Amino acid sequence: MLDIRQIPIGALLGLIITTLLVLSAILAPLIAPYGIGQIVGGVWEPATSEHWLGTDNLGRDLLTRMIYGGRITIFIAALATALSFILGSVLGFTAAVVGGWFDTIMSRLVDLLMSIPTLIFGLVVLSVLPSSTLTLILVMGILDSTRVYRLARAVAVDINVMDFVEAAKLRGEGRAWIIFREILPNALSPLVAELGLRFIFAVLFLSALSFLGLGVQPPESDWGGMVRENKEGIVFGIPAALIPAGAIAALSISVNLVADWVLNRTSDLKGGRGNA
Repeated sequence: MLDIRQIPIGALLGLIITTLLVLSAILAPLIAPYGIGQIVGGVWEPATSEHWLGTDNLGRDLLTRMIYGGRITIFIAALATALSFILGSVLGFTAAVVGGWFDTIMSRLVDLLMSIPTLIFGLVVLSVLPSSTLTLILVMGILDSTRVYRLARAVAVDINVMDFVEAAKLRGEGRAWIIFREILPNALSPLVAELGLRFIFAVLFLSALSFLGLGVQPPESDWGGMVRENKEGIVFGIPAALIPAGAIAALSISVNLVADWVLNRTSDLKGGRGNA
């Protein structure tokens, strides 16, 4: 059983911040003081007892927008990450097990996609397709699945030559059994460690797309969109754009601290079993 005192202070702090942000996203309709698009004051009013973070460029409560913006950011990033892991893992494991022409075609296709800068590729695709949340999730998930594919295939290639996999093949087990019952359980550790890093990439990618106007569309907004909406205020010393930017940084750093701890703990457990 894990003792909380064994968790490094950095990872513990990251876990607390991540938990608070996720809980605020889940409970957004209950804890937000106003409606997401409700105009409650003047433009860029300073923080008061009624508006803890002040108001934005249209006079909407900035705290409310931050809570709902975090909900949209985390929701889209989480679904895109889940899609990328499902798609990348299944295709990577399949390529490792099947091999031959399928492995060659998939690997060259992934190399082609990875040779194009992800942000530029995303901008080109999203400028052609209709703007919607589903489109965002699909584009982000498919583009990021190439990274997961490379990891999943590399891990599966090593596992596929082990004795217990060869024994399953001799028993006549099908490819689906080998992928999901033999390879997947033994490949979870590196994939779980990579999960946090892919989620961070999804958050940053979504924020960049929204800042450039091709992400979440008004009247809804994520943190990246809020930075774009309030960026003119920086010239006048108004910090409305810096608050969502700080939230993006806080979420990314906190998840990264937790992911690093999970990766180190996984390595330590493997080393302990190896020494035993």
